[in-house]
Amino acid sequence: MVYQDVARHWELQKLAEDLVDLADWFQPWWFRHVTTVERVIGRRRGTGGSLGVSYLRGVLDRQFFPKLWSVRMSL
Repeated sequence: MVYQDVARHWELQKLAEDLVDLADWFQPWWFRHVTTVERVIGRRRGTGGSLGVSYLRGVLDRQFFPKLWSVRMSL
């Protein structure tokens, strides 16, 4: 509905696009974070007892706002 009638839902469409931009921006940052952590702690456990780099690498495959991406890509 938001993408079908942009004139009527301009603010919502702008918000949706800003969220997609944020997700797009965050991926390279996250990758740099993972490689920095790997360089600093290697394969040791992370803070708070996490699996460290292996956990962080798993997060790289996740997508922010998956429903928004799905709707946007179906247009």
